[in-house]
Amino acid sequence: MDNINASVISPELIISLENSLKLNRNETRSLHKNYGNSSLVTLMGMLNFDRQFIRAEGTRVWDSDGTAYLDFLGGYGSLNIGHNHPRVISAIERVREIPNILQVTVPTVAGALLHNLAVITPGQLKRSFLCNSGAEAVEGALKLARAATGRKAFIYCQNSFHGKSFGALSVTGREKYRTKFESLLPECVEVPYGDNEALRRALISHQAAAFIVEPIQGEGGINLPPDGYLATAARDCRENGTLFIADEIQTGFGRTGKLFACQHDNVEPDIMCLAKSLGGGIMPIGAFITTEEIWQKAYGTVEKATLHTSTFGGNTWAAAAGIAAIEVVLAEKLDAAAAENGSYFISGLLELQKKYSLIKEVRGRGLLIGVEFTQPGGLTDKATLGLASKLSNEYLGSMVAGELLNRHHIITAYTLNNPNVIRLEPPLTVTREDLDYVLNALDSVLKRNKGFWGFTAASAKTVIKRLTSK
Repeated sequence: MDNINASVISPELIISLENSLKLNRNETRSLHKNYGNSSLVTLMGMLNFDRQFIRAEGTRVWDSDGTAYLDFLGGYGSLNIGHNHPRVISAIERVREIPNILQVTVPTVAGALLHNLAVITPGQLKRSFLCNSGAEAVEGALKLARAATGRKAFIYCQNSFHGKSFGALSVTGREKYRTKFESLLPECVEVPYGDNEALRRALISHQAAAFIVEPIQGEGGINLPPDGYLATAARDCRENGTLFIADEIQTGFGRTGKLFACQHDNVEPDIMCLAKSLGGGIMPIGAFITTEEIWQKAYGTVEKATLHTSTFGGNTWAAAAGIAAIEVVLAEKLDAAAAENGSYFISGLLELQKKYSLIKEVRGRGLLIGVEFTQPGGLTDKATLGLASKLSNEYLGSMVAGELLNRHHIITAYTLNNPNVIRLEPPLTVTREDLDYVLNALDSVLKRNKGFWGFTAASAKTVIKRLTSK
């Protein structure tokens, strides 16, 4: 095929920004179906998750029909300070005339962010590398560990989630995301989350460069570690010459009631991965941070200075957003707010668990909370040859989320590694009134739908309604 000459492409074929803002819901859906992930569009549309949202502020978003929704998904932890925080927007406006990307200098604003990260992170963490996402932060952390230790192996946990790029996927503990892309990085060893003895055996037998762990597993279903697990793991890593990587991409910046979740256990990581809320919910930015000693071993000479780089890493707009986001978290004491409101919210959810057998477990810390639902069993599962349990495990969380969205205008979603769990992860600016509204809404949908088959019927009605309305 001949190369397309840009000079012969009619400008009318290109959708301008101004015209893109005028697209309606059906037009937007059609563009994604034709030029993007059409299967994902179909999946989102089945339960009416493909609304067109046109405005956002704080904990709320509005669709093209003018309906307001309460956001309890929070960008998977990216929106700790809420949607479109004016302080972050103001920070970006303040730097809009400064060069955003210029590789022949050391960027001014990024330097300030590097300093601030060293100030707020625990222990001896000091030197950061700025990148663009959580997965990229994990990739950088794994490379740093190999470069600093000279070792090759990595240890990771079952049900973990560290990203979907090759290195991050190699230490992510769900086969569904791994199988299609194998072979992945060699010498990656999986151990059960929360099992210090299994970790100890792996450390002794594999001479690993690093052990990477989430202080609370997010996509695994909001799983908290046993008391003392992280501190013991960090100690055992040190004794075996293995670096301890804390993945705080989702748990960082106040989400769990501390500035960083590892601080609940007084753990000082060798390397910490950051992203999501670091960008204030507006700019994509990630980082990994380590100690002076580890950095010097890996990249501490002129010859090694360019072994790991990123074109957009540390760009001025993203760095400005990061500085402003940290200022908001500290000024508004959002870590303390998350601890107080999280305790209140979890107590209310535990009361619902007493009322409804469909709720198997409520777990979480701060405002990172998961509600796991009971799978059908007994005669119901036998009568369906196990189909009920299979459907419940994969879809019950999304069906509950669908009812909350369609009947009560609350946005939430299931966790990627455990679809039977819905996550409740609102901005840390959420009010008690908002929390009460969600508790009452969940009470209402559980009362209305009477178990798994009730949610199945409600979801089927939504799907049929969507199909017949097109």
